[in-house]
Amino acid sequence: MQEMPLNQIAPSGLPEELATLLSLAVEQEASDVHLVPGHPLMFRIHGRLVRASEGLLTTQRIGAIIEGILPERLRGRLDELKNLDCSVVAVHGSQSCRFRANVFLAQGQWCACLRAVPREIPTFEWMGFPGGLAQLLVAHRNGLVIISGVTGSGKSTTLAALVSLLNRRGGVRVITVEEPVEYVHPPLSTSVVTQREVGRDVDSFLDGLKYGLRQDPDVILVGEIRDPETARMALSAAETGHLILTTMHTRDGKGAVTRIVDLFPHDAQDDIRTQLSLSLRSVICQHLLPAKLDGAKRILAMEILHVNQPVRAAIRFGKIDSIESAIQTGKRDGMLMLDEDLERLVSTDLITIETARRFSKDGERLQPVPP
Repeated sequence: MQEMPLNQIAPSGLPEELATLLSLAVEQEASDVHLVPGHPLMFRIHGRLVRASEGLLTTQRIGAIIEGILPERLRGRLDELKNLDCSVVAVHGSQSCRFRANVFLAQGQWCACLRAVPREIPTFEWMGFPGGLAQLLVAHRNGLVIISGVTGSGKSTTLAALVSLLNRRGGVRVITVEEPVEYVHPPLSTSVVTQREVGRDVDSFLDGLKYGLRQDPDVILVGEIRDPETARMALSAAETGHLILTTMHTRDGKGAVTRIVDLFPHDAQDDIRTQLSLSLRSVICQHLLPAKLDGAKRILAMEILHVNQPVRAAIRFGKIDSIESAIQTGKRDGMLMLDEDLERLVSTDLITIETARRFSKDGERLQPVPP
């Protein structure tokens, strides 16, 4: 990519080089842009890292690009916080394109990773997410719904699609607390959705949730639960008649349960397990896998945990290992083990058996079911 002076300003208001590289990322359908000193510009395209420039990025050039990424209100806080999240809007052709940016220190040098946010909220059909499951999740009048998975598994996209479904269904007041705001929900006449960005509109997820309860919500989306204070507030809100949607970085349903409990000191965990057993409604764990016939595409595999009586008892009494048994016997309640979904995807020729075994909990025993 041809380097340009950073003091030139593109029509988007971004420095010319930043605007150019983001436009190139959109053109090449990159999901992520990596800026690391001593490395070339790197794109992640359909799950694979690809070199996007010949030369190596210098600390000076990345520093200048970061100046263009960060809003003015955040530029003086880099040395204080070491990590910052924000959103960036670029122009590609005649369309604006949004990116979620994370700026961070590594070995004393500033780096950045920018993730592309699709211009439109994807449909459940496009994502491969069962429409009936989506309807079930938003039908809960209260409680906690967790979308879990590793980084890049589509958690934020699923939450955005659920909020869009609620918005279009009408008659609901939705508050989102995000870091940063990614998908923007349009105003509709029958619902009210307000989106608050951590660092700009509110100081923390905890504050967004606490003050959100005073804003007449039916549903609150909390971008992530990271600390015991936010977890406790989310559980209390779920108990008092609100539907709480959130994400966690876990690989399966029982992992989400243990992650919440482990946020608290040991002497508080019995009370938290009891509260969680009453508040939790569903955990959907997502994995995005390379497609068999077109490695450029990604296929959604899922584990589905709904809280029925056996699951509630397992959570309350700390018998976490029995949650998997409850999922296996809970098909009538709509539950699904990850390995069962992997078998389905292999049998329908969407992924290879090698891919399925790589992501399976018990790869050696995994066998595709007859089509």
